[in-house]
Amino acid sequence: MTQQTQEAVLRMSRRFDAPRERVFEAWTSPEVLKDWWRAGPDWTTPEAEVDLRPGGSYKLAMRDPESGQTHVVIGEYREVRPPERLVYTWSWESNPTEMQGSAGSVVTVEFKEDGEATNVELTHTGFANDEIRDLHAHGWEACLANLEGLVRRM
Repeated sequence: MTQQTQEAVLRMSRRFDAPRERVFEAWTSPEVLKDWWRAGPDWTTPEAEVDLRPGGSYKLAMRDPESGQTHVVIGEYREVRPPERLVYTWSWESNPTEMQGSAGSVVTVEFKEDGEATNVELTHTGFANDEIRDLHAHGWEACLANLEGLVRRM
């Protein structure tokens, strides 16, 4: 008899008052990512590289001004369907201790039209445990809040 463990999965959704083409662009344009992809309002995004194609890579860095630490995530796009869907791998290049065991993490983002707005459904899988998933949930919440403010100004 084999024992099965339940995978720690993060699911989030948020509605943005912007067309999905604009939200998709914000999620994939290096210049725009630098304006919102960070885990705190006072954090910065010193680096954003995107090769937006299946098999293409990305690299995003966010810097915490309080600690001085820069957290870098890298991955490869598995699926790119503008402006509907993105699927990409997720790995911490800086590999902080609290994120170890999350190799093989995958993010799926679906951009669904809702009149003139967009519903974004994010699923992040491959976490070693609930604690690591919850740390990512905190970061994603902050990033999505930043994105919400940005798309209103675009």
